Amino acid sequence: MTVNRLGRTPMYQQIAVALRDQIDAGTLAPGDKLPTEADLRKEYVVSRETVRKALAILVNEGLVVSARPQGHFVRRRQPMVFRPQAEFRKRPFSPEMDAFVTEFSAEGREPRQEIEVAIVEPPAEVAKRLHIEPGELVAVRKRVRYLDGEPFNINDSYFPLSIVRDSEIMRPEDIGRGANEVLAELGYRQVRALDEVYVRMPTPEQAQRLDLGPGTPVGYHITTGHTADGKPVRVAISVLPGDRHVISYERQRETTGEES
Repeated sequence: MTVNRLGRTPMYQQIAVALRDQIDAGTLAPGDKLPTEADLRKEYVVSRETVRKALAILVNEGLVVSARPQGHFVRRRQPMVFRPQAEFRKRPFSPEMDAFVTEFSAEGREPRQEIEVAIVEPPAEVAKRLHIEPGELVAVRKRVRYLDGEPFNINDSYFPLSIVRDSEIMRPEDIGRGANEVLAELGYRQVRALDEVYVRMPTPEQAQRLDLGPGTPVGYHITTGHTADGKPVRVAISVLPGDRHVISYERQRETTGEES
């Protein structure tokens, strides 16, 4: 690995680029151990602080994990495929487990989720989408979803309290048939959903819930579900760390009888 000592790019950034190139090329494969700090200091003739700054860049990018005292390792990546269009599809979920747990258990992974339910004044972005009047409260089901022991995403669903007050939605536990079906049983079947996707940096609270390192961007997916008469009854906000997700949308072209 070569560096330009006369260039304007700091040495720690050049070392980070060199290691990143090896990871991208597969020379350093997932699970491989990086050269030790001592080896990198010797190879580049730099200080310990310079090497540590280079490694910190790769850790913050999610490419490398620190496992002291063993060293630094290339992160093993098995991203979660997030499919918003699958929300309303009927699937044979088990009575004991909801869609998330069922789907990823079938893939041989270890899913779990932490659920808490609260009655709150809605955030402005939720109140606007649910057409909530000032002073009106909502119920929120807050979930952090884990795969193989790692927090993967946040899924917080908001409902007008007036329609879910005495339902299963108020219980902090899995709903096997899903909250959407509970809403339908209450007379509020969703037939249309509006999806919005933003990319930004997480809030400090979101970074803490997901145990995110500095510099990790997130996808911010907002779904608003409407009934047949246009009433919004649910706003779900998913926070998807960029280093752990692939957002997959499926589209199908509608054809006419004249097309072959």
